[in-house]
Amino acid sequence: MRPTSGPISAITSRSEAAGASLAHLAEVRWGLLAATLLLAAIGLATVHSASSELATDYLPRQLVWVAVGLVLLLVSMSVDYHALVGLAIPFYGLGLLLLVIVLLAGHEAGGARAWLGIGAWRIQPSEFAKLATALLLARHLGRVKQRHLNLRQIAVAVAIAAVPMALVAVEPDLGGAAMFVPMLLGMLIVAGVRVRILAAFTLVFVLGAAATWTFGMQDYQRQRVATFLRPESDPLGAGYQVRQSKIAVGSGEFLGRGYMQGTQSQLRFLPARHTDFVFAVLAEEWGFLGVATALALYGFYIANGAEVAMRARDRLGVLLVVGVLAVIAFHVLYNTAMVVGLVPITGIPLPFLSYGGSFMLVNFIATGIILGVDYRRYVNR
Repeated sequence: MRPTSGPISAITSRSEAAGASLAHLAEVRWGLLAATLLLAAIGLATVHSASSELATDYLPRQLVWVAVGLVLLLVSMSVDYHALVGLAIPFYGLGLLLLVIVLLAGHEAGGARAWLGIGAWRIQPSEFAKLATALLLARHLGRVKQRHLNLRQIAVAVAIAAVPMALVAVEPDLGGAAMFVPMLLGMLIVAGVRVRILAAFTLVFVLGAAATWTFGMQDYQRQRVATFLRPESDPLGAGYQVRQSKIAVGSGEFLGRGYMQGTQSQLRFLPARHTDFVFAVLAEEWGFLGVATALALYGFYIANGAEVAMRARDRLGVLLVVGVLAVIAFHVLYNTAMVVGLVPITGIPLPFLSYGGSFMLVNFIATGIILGVDYRRYVNR
């Protein structure tokens, strides 16, 4: 019998390819997406509660950001991450350009010139600069073939992160600038940096932090650190926010006061409750169980992301996932520590929960990139 050929064979081939793609798609870590959606849903409910007593209820805007973020997640997942990394230099250049524009004509709020206004909407270029920096670092470090990085390769990587980091610090947004550090360190460690070089880098970072404290920090920023060390020294001034946050977290106890029943948020005692301190609102309303649930979802997200990195098909995919995941993980770590007074207060929001368009969109794009890396274990070989 003659083998099947022509249109029937073409249809059969397409069907087999589609079946293989669906099988591969089913093996992608969709738990990562489930954790993302659940965290975003918790964030929507908490933002509504936190802003219900304000002049503006931020829930409708947050709904828009989440909807747009889901679209961007699908787009970033569908695009081959090799193509994204191939555009790293234009993305990085655009990010730097926007950071410069912010310094010249940005909107100032909270002591920092960090936003660009578009009508009633604002974007924060530093968030997109982090993503562009991760792409360029992955491009640079992904080309390294040897087991350990040499000094030149490390210096180039540090320079890639240092330029946007410096521009963000000048805004001044030291919290946002600091978020480039875990990205850089995570990618360098995975790429193969020697321990002695890492120790030297740590020493330089400590000396740089000391210099920043002396010459680069505004008075209000130093006051935040001093208040962190001794919050009782200014209970109605710089120490007010952290004190109210601790009261909110502690008053939630085990089961919480109930949705929209928190005193610190509903009676407007807690500042920035729909943005940087949204976790304190969650803790007050849902107590230990609510906090444990949110942290478990974050842990599930990070664990799934780490699993994607470990089983990525190439070095480029590993580095890219590590870069974006390090930023998200450090945001979670710092923000949750901040609301209970373990670290100084800075403007570092909580992924998927805090109100904010730019940060929300970047988190969804990062999640799409991670899922895209996982899916392409099987395709385009």
